[in-house]
Amino acid sequence: MHGREKSDFAIVAMKPANKAGQPAAEWVERRAETEGNMVEPRTRRTPSRESGCQWLDRVRQAARARKKERFTALLHHVNVDLLKDAYSWLKRNAVPGVDGVTWQDYAQDLEANIVDLHARIHRGAYRALPSRRKYIAKPDGRQRPLGIAAWEDKIAQRALVEVLNAIYEEDFLGFSYGYRPERSQHDALDALAAAITRTKVNWILDADVRSFFDSVSHDWLIRFVEHRIGDPRVIRLLRKWLKAGVMEDGAITSTEAGTPQGAVASPLLANVYLHYVFDLWAERWRQHHAHGSVIFVRYADDIVCGFEHEADAQRFCVELQQRMEKFALSLHPDKTRLIEFGRHAARRRDERGLGKPETFNFLGFSVLQQRSRRFVMN
Repeated sequence: MHGREKSDFAIVAMKPANKAGQPAAEWVERRAETEGNMVEPRTRRTPSRESGCQWLDRVRQAARARKKERFTALLHHVNVDLLKDAYSWLKRNAVPGVDGVTWQDYAQDLEANIVDLHARIHRGAYRALPSRRKYIAKPDGRQRPLGIAAWEDKIAQRALVEVLNAIYEEDFLGFSYGYRPERSQHDALDALAAAITRTKVNWILDADVRSFFDSVSHDWLIRFVEHRIGDPRVIRLLRKWLKAGVMEDGAITSTEAGTPQGAVASPLLANVYLHYVFDLWAERWRQHHAHGSVIFVRYADDIVCGFEHEADAQRFCVELQQRMEKFALSLHPDKTRLIEFGRHAARRRDERGLGKPETFNFLGFSVLQQRSRRFVMN
């Protein structure tokens, strides 16, 4: 398998073709750098960003050295240069928000616009505009609501996310993959493949958080952020974005919960929320309550947990539901499933007169186990 180490199992990902007439599947190989379940965060930066954000290195080093320190002076890092960089990082063809401003419009007087935005942010005069509601079709035929921010809100969010990433990339755990620098869906699939192959996994919990982005509690989110961020100006900015509301058909609706899908800051805020609600709790549970091997892979609100023992899996499932409810979340009762899956699943189900092992879904792939004990992702 192209130099892959020998194993009783081979995990192959087959990605469905996007267009008819193309090959039916694209083979996706596991990368050699993926080792085990707990892959350390990889935060290599592109040369252009590294040269432009060297002043954030001190923040990054402090976050790494002092895990419980609260950063009380951060907003000054959102300077004119970073705002210019944030503007350049945004997509040129991005859909405009309620202001109707595009990348090209803002470029007409870029220097003056950025200087003015910087001044308003730092004197507290900046006001976030409501997001423009847009819908995209989901695979099941339903509509997924997106929130399209106004152009200056996108710039401000992108700049602040760069600053906050310097802190949170030192905090986030290795099994978290969604929307992080230098991490992708393929990395998450690789990690899942490596974890199932190299760990004693006999049961899989495929956990689906019901309407996660719509359910995030603003109060809990701010409390989580304040564990690390003590700059009140940053907290006020976050509150402005969370409370900006949504405009649809000319009417503005206030937002009392949730963080808009499509907003620049939403992926980081979602990861912060689940870092405290799930990641830290799950890691403690693995260390102090599990009687066998346990693995986790999380991509945003898409979570897969693997267990050696059924009893561990059953207890974790019950306690996870309780944990989610404590923080205004819930597991979808129809989409969250505990299934027998792993190296011994086919044999054990045969002995009990049952059919072949069930499948589960992760990031749009169906993961199944063949009788040859090969795991396949379709």
